[in-house]
Amino acid sequence: MRSLKMTNEDWRYSEDKLKLRGECIHILLNKFSYDDPNKVNYTTQDIYECAHDWVSQGNKISSGIVAYFQAYYVNKVDTERYV
Repeated sequence: MRSLKMTNEDWRYSEDKLKLRGECIHILLNKFSYDDPNKVNYTTQDIYECAHDWVSQGNKISSGIVAYFQAYYVNKVDTERYV
């Protein structure tokens, strides 16, 4: 019987990229996750997808992730929720 070795050659899932994705998620959760019902509360899915996109586009640092979320996710989420 052959044993299967689990490897992932995809650069998006290297240790460095996983760490960067975690940093981005942490930053976005702190900035956009609210307990206040008067503020729009973005889902963890919105936040994870943004962090994943950021890393998948080849960004090497988390600087700029908040502006990216505001540009590409804030309006998208607001529009989808209130249509």
